Amino acid sequence: MRERIPVVVQGRRARRPAAVRVLWTGAELAVTLGAVLLLLVVHQLWWTNRQAQSAARDQVGRLERQWDARPAAPGPDPAPRDGRTGARGAAGAAPSGPSARRGGSRAPEPPRDRAYAVLRIPRIGLTVPVAQGVGKAAVLNRGYVGHYPHSAQPGRAGNAALAGHRNTHGEPFRRLDRLRPGDTVLVDTAEARYTYAVRRTLLRTTPGDGTVLAAVPYSSVHPAYRFTAPDSYLTLTTCTPEYTSAYRLVVWAVLRSTQSR
Repeated sequence: MRERIPVVVQGRRARRPAAVRVLWTGAELAVTLGAVLLLLVVHQLWWTNRQAQSAARDQVGRLERQWDARPAAPGPDPAPRDGRTGARGAAGAAPSGPSARRGGSRAPEPPRDRAYAVLRIPRIGLTVPVAQGVGKAAVLNRGYVGHYPHSAQPGRAGNAALAGHRNTHGEPFRRLDRLRPGDTVLVDTAEARYTYAVRRTLLRTTPGDGTVLAAVPYSSVHPAYRFTAPDSYLTLTTCTPEYTSAYRLVVWAVLRSTQSR
């Protein structure tokens, strides 16, 4: 007798109720959205910093190599042997005094969005290029510190004002709140090194407190924070608290010395 092989017929899979399907789909979307948000956070807090800091270091190196490659400035004219006044004597003497040390007449503005100086703050271990302008895409998001175009240039009379990110994109001003009165701030350019000393820190003010960038800076929101005499100021600004842009943190410094290259 021939044995028959039984045939097993699979039953149809029971269809999930509509409510279960909706919950399952919602859970999948939530997991996917969470993964996307996590990647965005990693990109903003890690990858943008890595890219910007690397680019900023490269730019500092390029600037320093350009400055080192410049030909040395000519020395003073030798004194004439017959005792008569030379070309630089009397009315033609080289300028001296504070106006000469701080740059004299106004120099032309550097090209927009171009790095042209290096900011160094030893207390917080910062070395970062300074570019002309404060645009996000062209300057700040590249990890640079930006120079407000209508403020004084570093080393000159007035107020040289700089801005930088506190978080993401290199975050050069992440630890700006750690500066204390007397701390040294250095600005190097092709012409000279300018040494500033920190005078005051305004931990929080509104974004509209524009007088902190005035030639003689003061806070219109916090009147106790005020300078009254003309000088060569350096103002550093960034957002605060961390990871927000609700307020501004301001550090003021005053020029103490200039060392020509």
